[in-house]
Amino acid sequence: MDRTFGPAYDEELDGKRICKQHEAIRDFIIISGKWWTLAELSRILKYPEASISAQLRHLRKARFGSHKVEKQRRVADKGTWEYKVHPKPVGFIKETLFEGDSYG
Repeated sequence: MDRTFGPAYDEELDGKRICKQHEAIRDFIIISGKWWTLAELSRILKYPEASISAQLRHLRKARFGSHKVEKQRRVADKGTWEYKVHPKPVGFIKETLFEGDSYG
């Protein structure tokens, strides 16, 4: 069992759902080009903040594209963090945990 997703992860039960979640979060934040808090992303994408946080961590990993994920404190609220993900250069392709999926 792959420990990337934790001890309760079951590929048969969770694989497609997690893959869809990962792609939705990645695509939304990259295409928007904006800074987002976990609460904002959760409200728009309808995923729990903890899941979004986990997917942002995964985006930094080589198997998920080695994306540059920036984090900074929101100026208006010094206790709130916001995140931005930069797209990979055109032509970048990386094998991933999700069979047949590539990032670029």
